[in-house]
Amino acid sequence: MSEAPAPVDSPVAAPPPRRVLRHHWLVRVTHWTNALAIIILLMTGLNIFGAHPRLYWGNAGSVDQRERVWLETGASPPWNNPTGWIDIAGTRFETTGLIGVSKTPTGGTNFVAFPHWATLPGMRDLATARTWHFFAAWVLILNGLAWLLYGAFSGRLWREILPNPTQLRPAHLWHDIVEHAKLNFPKGEAALSYEVLQRLAYAGVALVLIPIVILTGLAMSPGMDATWPWLDQLWGGRQSARSAHFLAMSGIAGFLVLHLVLVVLSGPIRQIGAMITGRMTIGGAK
Repeated sequence: MSEAPAPVDSPVAAPPPRRVLRHHWLVRVTHWTNALAIIILLMTGLNIFGAHPRLYWGNAGSVDQRERVWLETGASPPWNNPTGWIDIAGTRFETTGLIGVSKTPTGGTNFVAFPHWATLPGMRDLATARTWHFFAAWVLILNGLAWLLYGAFSGRLWREILPNPTQLRPAHLWHDIVEHAKLNFPKGEAALSYEVLQRLAYAGVALVLIPIVILTGLAMSPGMDATWPWLDQLWGGRQSARSAHFLAMSGIAGFLVLHLVLVVLSGPIRQIGAMITGRMTIGGAK
């Protein structure tokens, strides 16, 4: 009798795709509310900064206290072709067209810290900018409290935001850095939880930078200083609080840009869809 042919291994069928709940409705609502509040705060903050485009260390600051200035924007002649600049710790960088000197909506020359398209309102309007800034600040505070309370009581804060000891090991950190550098993003079940770099970024913004912004904002309020004098002393003076406020918001702005870039690179339809509907499709053929 002839031997029967050896069986051929049949390919393993890929698991069927399935829709899973990725983000609770409260996470989605607070995410989009937070995004809107931060954008308003950034744009109105740049308008407010333009009223006095200098940052100091210490308790007091004015145009006469040059030794306290660590950041300043301005313009230099000739005024028919001015040069915009930003000075950081004594080093000056030319920024014509963006900082110090920019174009108005009608094509004229505008001598202002930041261009009209980056500020809210688009023109110099300190009163309106401050009104919107304070409103958005309270939205950020109340929205952040809702996010924090939900995260703490549901356990999401410990499960998804704060990194665990295993993730903080040097080898794990380095592996995640390499994977991000290669643009290798989690797939399948792995996409249902954040890796260590994401956790560090989210925790840093939500639990460090935003509280700094809130506390330094309160420290710049004369009414709050009168009630709680320790607020500005915590930062070494009101002008130091203003500088820390600017730096923290710069960090949040940097995170926002990086976050958007990574969303685009990792699949914007899938990522944004999950943050709108709450559900994500995983599994299926690759």
